[in-house]
Amino acid sequence: MAESETSDAATIARIAANISRVMRGQAAALRKLLAAFFSGGHILLEDTPGTGKTTLAKALTRSIDVGFRRIQFTPDLLPSDILGVSIFDEKDKQFHFHEGPIFSNILLADEINRASPRTQSALLEAMAENQVSVDGKVRPLEDLFFVIATQNPIESSGTYPLPEAQMDRFALQFNLGYVSAEEEVAILADQVQQHPLETIGPCVTRAEVLTLKARAADIRISDEIKRYIVDIITATRSAQGVALGASPRASLALMKTAKALALLDGHEFVIPEHIREIAVPVVAHRLVLDAQARFAGRTTRDVVEEILQTIPVPA
Repeated sequence: MAESETSDAATIARIAANISRVMRGQAAALRKLLAAFFSGGHILLEDTPGTGKTTLAKALTRSIDVGFRRIQFTPDLLPSDILGVSIFDEKDKQFHFHEGPIFSNILLADEINRASPRTQSALLEAMAENQVSVDGKVRPLEDLFFVIATQNPIESSGTYPLPEAQMDRFALQFNLGYVSAEEEVAILADQVQQHPLETIGPCVTRAEVLTLKARAADIRISDEIKRYIVDIITATRSAQGVALGASPRASLALMKTAKALALLDGHEFVIPEHIREIAVPVVAHRLVLDAQARFAGRTTRDVVEEILQTIPVPA
């Protein structure tokens, strides 16, 4: 193992340890978060209120000392509330653009499914191309731009389900879930005097983060592993009960996040275990089941797990 890979893994482990001081019992979720972050993808957290979604976003922000903005999505939210708006200045008789909260590094889109489809779509160009188009002008976003969107899976009243095109823009979808009773007791102890967020600070620089993202892109992946990825994605298109399978964007997301996992592990190349570990959160949310499968209680997660059991693993 090369010294640079070992050093990179140690740096990422330092970030994870810093966040873990706030997010107890969430090692698996942190691993997914960092895989998406260093691969250049975005994540959708579907979880009940109070499980730490906002805290997770803030802990990541504080650990790397970058800009953070939070948008509470509501039915009356407009695209301009996210992107920004041009305002006429009486002094110089000109319009001046005032940036919206999307011009940040880490953006928390809280309860994204409560806004109208028109407002939800304001994120599409930003997530896909790292830019936004406002008033006929293309405005680039920060080179370090990461969206953490959340939605409540239980309460559906007054919500607008995300369309397939937008679901496909998220590299991963997963939940935090409830921690063990012992971890929850520790959380109470941590917050007797103050919130642990107040005690953590940056443990890496912005330059180090950008270097790690570039290193993740350089992780080697064999032709056999690429074929394994494509076989998994292709199988979703003909799986029983699936009305809409995963697109080539899913193949790209699976490859990129697997490379980021290899970086986290200090590996020089992707191994099949990386693909199998991250396949469900990368692929499942992109699938649409037919009515009969949904009525039978089948889930998209079930589909991906069954495919992983049937596709031969490269030697």
